[in-house]
Amino acid sequence: MPAQKRHPTKYPGVYFIIGTSVATGKPDRIYYIDYRKDGKRIQEKAGRASQKMTPAKAARRRSDKINGHIPSNKEKREAEEAAKQAEAGRYTISKLWTAYKEAKPNLKGIVTDENRFDLYIEPDFGKKEPSELIPLDVDRLRLKLLKTKSPGTVKNVLELLRRLINYGVKKQLCEGTSFKIEMPTVNNLKTEDLSPKQLKKLLAAIEKDDHAQAGDMMLLALYSGMRRGEMFRLEWRDIDYRRGFITLRDPKGLFDQTIPLNKAARAILKKHPKRKGSPFVFPGRSGKMRTDINKAVGKIKKDAGLPAGFRALHGLRHVYASMLASSGQVDLYTLQKLLTHKSPLMTQRYAHLRDDALKQASNLAGDIVANIRTEKVKDVSNG
Repeated sequence: MPAQKRHPTKYPGVYFIIGTSVATGKPDRIYYIDYRKDGKRIQEKAGRASQKMTPAKAARRRSDKINGHIPSNKEKREAEEAAKQAEAGRYTISKLWTAYKEAKPNLKGIVTDENRFDLYIEPDFGKKEPSELIPLDVDRLRLKLLKTKSPGTVKNVLELLRRLINYGVKKQLCEGTSFKIEMPTVNNLKTEDLSPKQLKKLLAAIEKDDHAQAGDMMLLALYSGMRRGEMFRLEWRDIDYRRGFITLRDPKGLFDQTIPLNKAARAILKKHPKRKGSPFVFPGRSGKMRTDINKAVGKIKKDAGLPAGFRALHGLRHVYASMLASSGQVDLYTLQKLLTHKSPLMTQRYAHLRDDALKQASNLAGDIVANIRTEKVKDVSNG
């Protein structure tokens, strides 16, 4: 393509060529500047007349570039490329999250963590590297969340942030923070229970409900103490009817474990329908592992008139544990094993129920003696 004719202007080093406007298709002046910098001749476009470029503006731009006030187009492109290269090797919190997920494709609780990251971590910390964080940044996030969220939720968010940073440091992708991320104090020893009257209403509501899985899941939590996630992961191969055990795959904080398959739980599972092609006992869509059932169990809870704060599945796990502890026939060590608690401290919350049952049993001795004292006992001795 032959060189286009250059038209000089009254400003030194400023000329234009006739081109075509992108917007209108009409002839358009395209201004260029010609100057030397560090001994090298530079010719570059200054702009179009249709974009309000004038010879005077082009001349001022030429002067600024000669004096180093603004970089040349080549210098600007090189700086942008250098910034891209630097960004590519820079592990921000967002980039760490992507790397962490790729390294752990079967991560438990990924949906919940995704929500925590997108809602609470990404907006404030996504573009920052861990080493750029200061204690005030984390304090602001903690205080902001505590206004509307429970301490447990806030702790989970900060724990995820800490987990990502620790991953980056461990893999030598970035430097860590210069401070320790402090967690809010959380009282996890919440014990939920139902009165016999409430439990009777719940059983009636389950009987009337037509959901294919919700009622059976609630009954299984009540009869076995299984966690919500353990039931989601439960497969038919995990149920050993012959030996009478259920295998819990990767329960909270532990390796695979087994719990007894009692008569009530066996009856529930025996009559529970199987979905063709799915290995899961309580499958989700397309037969894949279920991730949520809050709406269905919440409806049953509402129909039974249970308190709003009662957790439909985890609360029934507490009811199961409370019933065993208050019977006075189950020691805390056995209860710990049934609940697959990693530490006896978690089981200790039920100690008062067991102690109350033992006290009631102990009082029987006094009652028996008192009855003997007040009743007329026939003397059958030969003396």
